[in-house]
Amino acid sequence: MADTASDEGTGRELSAWQIMGPLIDSVTPMAVRVAATLRLADLIGSGTASVADLAESSGADPDALGRLLRHLVCHGVFDEPEPARYTVNGTAALLYSDHPSGMRFSLDLDEFGGRMDFALTGMLHTVRTGKPAWEKVFGAPFWADLAANPAVAASFDATMGAESEQVHDAAIGYAWPARAHVVDVGGGKGALLAEVLQANPEVRATLFDLPETTARAREFLAERGLDGRCTFAGGSFFDQLPTGGDIYVLRHVVHDWGDEEAGTILRRCAEAAGDHGRVIVIESHGTSGDDPGMFAEMDLRMLLISGGRERTVEDYRALASAAGLRVDDVHATRRGQVVLDCVTADITH
Repeated sequence: MADTASDEGTGRELSAWQIMGPLIDSVTPMAVRVAATLRLADLIGSGTASVADLAESSGADPDALGRLLRHLVCHGVFDEPEPARYTVNGTAALLYSDHPSGMRFSLDLDEFGGRMDFALTGMLHTVRTGKPAWEKVFGAPFWADLAANPAVAASFDATMGAESEQVHDAAIGYAWPARAHVVDVGGGKGALLAEVLQANPEVRATLFDLPETTARAREFLAERGLDGRCTFAGGSFFDQLPTGGDIYVLRHVVHDWGDEEAGTILRRCAEAAGDHGRVIVIESHGTSGDDPGMFAEMDLRMLLISGGRERTVEDYRALASAAGLRVDDVHATRRGQVVLDCVTADITH
């Protein structure tokens, strides 16, 4: 069997390593994460341009840092207009700490995003057993690990709220009724509710999450002057939820869980919503089926991390039906997230 192939553009033969290179490169993804962790874009953007100064400011070894930056320049991250001096280009600008994508924080190896990436090293275990890799890599199942490590749990909450573009997109992607009482189930630090409350001055809210998380959410919303319009309830969404809400929203929660657990969460929301409430499920844009690559990647990631899964709209319809809900409307947000608007199954509109 030949170990080469022809490049149609040039007619030259490509080696097996050239063909497989874009698929097997593990150096560049980690190099980008190291740059994010060291905040190199922030430092270079603020005027620190030489390797020596960057190493001093970031606490890195000058020789090793120079090799890292040389590799990143070759892959289009940062520019090197003169030897050993660097500038931020369009790609590197995505790593600014204040970029609305939240990408730098999500790639930081000292934060939850880095821990999540390290879980990928257990992929062989997952494929062989069907079990999440998290426990294999870190010694405890995902949710138990978070419960036992408050710093990791806090970083997880921060990571879920760091993508301000996506959070804002979700907040404006649904027409929140005036004077509605919105219950954010698994609401994390309150990033979504902050957007909803700021844009809808007559809306009231309840944030429901684990007690340690609701304490962080209370502080987050208080800093924005919104805690007076929000109550906080701590507990597990596998148990009874606060009743009396008009809308129960689950943003990027259901995909964290396998079908049995996800069904229980939806059932608890249906019970709390009663005959007149609604349950809103907001999931990533792969759900709509318009990006099969993203869907496949996230589906594998969720299995590796927590045993969760990505689902199609039809999958969600079936899951909702089994939980006593009916999907009344499905639409995409401006950035392609999918919003499933559910009502209790015996309500007709």
